[in-house]
Amino acid sequence: MGRLGLFPSLFSASDVPKGANSFRVSGSSEVDVFMVYNRTRVTEPIGKARWPLDTDADMVVSVGTASKELKDFKVRVSYFGEQEDQALGRSVLYLTGVAISLEVDTGRTGKVKRSQGDKKTWRWGPEGYGAILLVNCDRDNHRSAEPDLTHSWLMSLADLQDMSPMLLSCNGPDKLFDSHKLVLNVPFSDSKRVRVFRARGGNSLSDYKQVLGPQCLSYEVERQPGEQEIKFYVEGLTFPDADFLGLVSLSVSLVDPGTLPEVILFTDTVGFRMAPWIMTPNTQPPEELYVCSVMDTHGSNEKFLEDMSYLTLKANCKLTICPQVENRNDRWIQDEMEFGYIEAPHKSFPVVFDSPRNRGLKDFPYKRILGFRMLLASPSACLKLFQEKKEEGYGEAAQFDGLKHQAKRSINEMLADRHLQRDNLHAQKCIDWNRNVLKRELGLAESDIVDIPQLFFLKNFYAEAFFPDMVNMVVLGKYLGIPKPYGPIINGRCCLEEKVQSLLEPLGLHCIFIDDYLSYHELQGEIHCGTNVRRKPFPFKWWNMVP
Repeated sequence: MGRLGLFPSLFSASDVPKGANSFRVSGSSEVDVFMVYNRTRVTEPIGKARWPLDTDADMVVSVGTASKELKDFKVRVSYFGEQEDQALGRSVLYLTGVAISLEVDTGRTGKVKRSQGDKKTWRWGPEGYGAILLVNCDRDNHRSAEPDLTHSWLMSLADLQDMSPMLLSCNGPDKLFDSHKLVLNVPFSDSKRVRVFRARGGNSLSDYKQVLGPQCLSYEVERQPGEQEIKFYVEGLTFPDADFLGLVSLSVSLVDPGTLPEVILFTDTVGFRMAPWIMTPNTQPPEELYVCSVMDTHGSNEKFLEDMSYLTLKANCKLTICPQVENRNDRWIQDEMEFGYIEAPHKSFPVVFDSPRNRGLKDFPYKRILGFRMLLASPSACLKLFQEKKEEGYGEAAQFDGLKHQAKRSINEMLADRHLQRDNLHAQKCIDWNRNVLKRELGLAESDIVDIPQLFFLKNFYAEAFFPDMVNMVVLGKYLGIPKPYGPIINGRCCLEEKVQSLLEPLGLHCIFIDDYLSYHELQGEIHCGTNVRRKPFPFKWWNMVP
């Protein structure tokens, strides 16, 4: 029963002696025998009474251990006639027990343990169960230009840590395995999603051989005499998506090859769920900030890099600068990739989602990486602020004050500009539409939204920021790297910076304004577009959630 298979030498009705009308069953010490019947129609014998031969019942035999020799377990059936004190004859059923099972980390502890429960199905939640696979998309061998999963052979022993262990238990007499086959199988639909390596226990790459995977659906297990446990490693190849729910299965079968066709005597199956890619939001603590060093016709961003260095120092975050030789003067690192991670009970590692943009930074992800408020740009908040400053007598204070190559615009001029007013009325309507969608879908209240003053102008059916877009910032924990807006200077301070500080610093945030005007804003981007952040994973385990 369960993982323990029984291989009997059967007896037949011809073994029943003439005159017999009842029987009794007994087994050797390792064997349990019990009768299964309908209690409403069958009466169980009491005391020395026997079971009638015509009883509508089934005899079930089970053992709790594997045989040491062929046919070393016995079930004895004694037949009786009218004289119940002496048997008319006996039949003996010789049995061979063999324990076969596939074991994986169904308990999600990070280790493979023997499981008596359901190994095929997968359950979500803190009380759930089921094994987890990681997509092996990192590069443990840095001599390779491709992720580990692109290779059908092991590239590094460290690569085993990215795979899920699987144990095949095969306990029983060697003679039985000499005449039967153990076959590991993967369904055709799953074969392109997983790869299985057989482990021989050594410290050499040659000790690990691929046995299942794409174009390899079955493997006849090579078992050495006396070998009771055989170790495998299972590698994930594809992430869940719209066409793949993430569930795959593997099975082992004991096959009798002495018949045509071959007979499958026993099968044990285990299921896995592929770990999803999890993107970290900017509410998670930062671990590393990435930014590009460039020098092109627009000039150098050296000052920008200095400001980023100061920001990361304050935020206690590592700064990684992608050199020009690698970024090929492509400064828009946010557009090229998105940071996230994958996690299983035994291992987690950061994973970069590489966009199909493929410009100057297209190779960078492969070469180098492998509590809350919603901020909305608000033209109406900006116009309201400027109107207040005008009424306070500061109408001649100018936007872009301090910029050498940009014409200044006074508050009075901006408020009187009908085209600017019209463009921003339209932009505000579009933002309000998105605002309502985000409130509905994210379950936000108005108090969860912070309106950041910003103006736009329309150009070819889309909006461009009139001054550096302060919402397009980088978040490093409590420190915010915000594009310097070059707003009107009133009493020695930029009124736009002052307004943003009054909105965000009461939340415990620190605003650091960074000049990105020439190096990013004039190229239609801002700080967020030119940086990228690797963040800490969530402490909550994804498999404990209930969808």
